[in-house]
Amino acid sequence: MTAPVRLAIETELDYTFEARTAVLLQIEAAMIPEQRVDGAHIAISPVQHFARIPGHDDIGDRIWLDVEDRLTVSYRSEVTVQRLVTDLSGLAATPTHLLPAETVDYLMPSRYCQADHFEHIVESEFAGLAGGAAVEAMRDWIATHFSYVPGVSTSNTGALESYVLRQGVCRDYAHMLITLARAAGVPARFVSGYAPGVTPPDFHAVAEVFLDGAWYMADATGMATGADMAKIGVGRDAADTSFLTHYAACALNRQEVIVTRI
Repeated sequence: MTAPVRLAIETELDYTFEARTAVLLQIEAAMIPEQRVDGAHIAISPVQHFARIPGHDDIGDRIWLDVEDRLTVSYRSEVTVQRLVTDLSGLAATPTHLLPAETVDYLMPSRYCQADHFEHIVESEFAGLAGGAAVEAMRDWIATHFSYVPGVSTSNTGALESYVLRQGVCRDYAHMLITLARAAGVPARFVSGYAPGVTPPDFHAVAEVFLDGAWYMADATGMATGADMAKIGVGRDAADTSFLTHYAACALNRQEVIVTRI
């Protein structure tokens, strides 16, 4: 367990929608044992409906909204992060037949993480490696071979396309690492969160892998660690953890995310 890291989080969103629409919002730091959330406050412009539902794996909350045309959201909190962080290279992979039920979905291909297409690539590129040593090598390979370039990927870009492009943002780096880990038989899931030092400042995404009976974060961008990232939610890929899902065309007027150590 590392020393606690305390973060101040400020998020502002402003969207205009072309028609009345349902919106699924997930931007609040999750209240879970590995992090303590203090002074949390969310302010949302008037809406027709507001309802909280559990996030994926019961981590964090999602909020259903019925929005007429304009949505503004302001969220503030202070989060103390204290979770298990260790050198992944020394961790063994849990034998597949001993994996707990809640990890099984994270072995399977998903919308953005087409792991079934990468088994031969993993066998050739990371031959002789297993468990945490393989995950570390995958993380380092992505960090070396990919360039962090905003704007080259879209909401439709998955690991197959990212592997060809070798460019993208944190979402694409996370999808790539998750895909390679799953192809190697290691359960891996997508984590959305807040981290200081993210450039440009924004929501952040990393992979989380299940090794030696526990989940550990791994960030191929190198911008965050498990010790200093406040978790919002988890899922199979970005489709499960989007900070804002909507069902009508919209325009983004303003988005600001500020995360600072305190």
